[in-house]
Amino acid sequence: MPKNSPKQIPKFMKAIQLTRDSASMSPVIALREDIPVPAAAPGQLLVKVRASAIQPSDLWNARGGFPYTTYPRIPGRDFAGIIAAGPRCGEEVYGTSGFTHAFTADGFHAEYCLVPEDAVAPKPKNLSFTQAASVGVPLTTAALVLRKGFAKSSDVVFVIGAFGAVGSAVVQLARAQGCTVLTGSRDDNADVNTKVDENLEGLATLTQGRGVDLVIDTVGIPALTKAAIENLAHSGRISIIAAPGDVDLVVDMRNLYRQEKTLIGCNSLSYSVQGMAQELAAMTSKFEEGTLVPGSEDIWTKIGLEQAVDVCKGVYKEVGKFVIVMD
Repeated sequence: MPKNSPKQIPKFMKAIQLTRDSASMSPVIALREDIPVPAAAPGQLLVKVRASAIQPSDLWNARGGFPYTTYPRIPGRDFAGIIAAGPRCGEEVYGTSGFTHAFTADGFHAEYCLVPEDAVAPKPKNLSFTQAASVGVPLTTAALVLRKGFAKSSDVVFVIGAFGAVGSAVVQLARAQGCTVLTGSRDDNADVNTKVDENLEGLATLTQGRGVDLVIDTVGIPALTKAAIENLAHSGRISIIAAPGDVDLVVDMRNLYRQEKTLIGCNSLSYSVQGMAQELAAMTSKFEEGTLVPGSEDIWTKIGLEQAVDVCKGVYKEVGKFVIVMD
């Protein structure tokens, strides 16, 4: 038996479960201790979850924000753990959801999870389980948004929300590609403080009036998005991953077509769990060689499944980063 293999798989496990009786009701969030541990069929892996982050989209899912979530459902999009049954038993792996797990298949806020064989990537050896369990959604979204924005090494890339989870991942990946990166945030440490410069006039100075080639908008504030479009260079692109639910974006269509600018939407929930695993597998060596640097483990508050129920219910009003750590 491999060194990391669990000695015995229990019959039941603890998990957070969402239930809903009606589409007009918010989901009921509860800790269950009697969920049967799923059995791995051919082509599947049973993973003993060691850690699973609570991402913003997990909180939105727990509040009924995704119309395609089916119930009852175990939430949780990101995980890191050890293969407990199936091929490569004992291997340390990490993964993220795609459009299935946590929505139409059970996710990872549980002691065990069931995934297809090709839905995991080798965990970077220099990352803890906590670190590996927190990078899935931000890192894969960052890789997708840069690819859909056709980022290339000669580009000047402006990242709105550059110090957030996805934004900081975009900054790292874009710089690794050789791009010149300008940061935007409500912070004086950014190249452009978007709180005091809502029209992004600082970009003209930073680019000598040329404009930026690619904007990555991780925030979705229409006024900032509009200003970013106006500050694009000829043939510039803006790739957007966030938007408010009830506010329209109004743009100068004449400027858009005359300057041949492109607006691009990017939704990580359009991709499969297998595709996300491929993205993470490509990142494993980058973490191990130091091209990518994970956030410090200290920025995450480690909690158990019991506390995670309260986090999902919104009991903790302060902004925080929580990761569920299993015994």
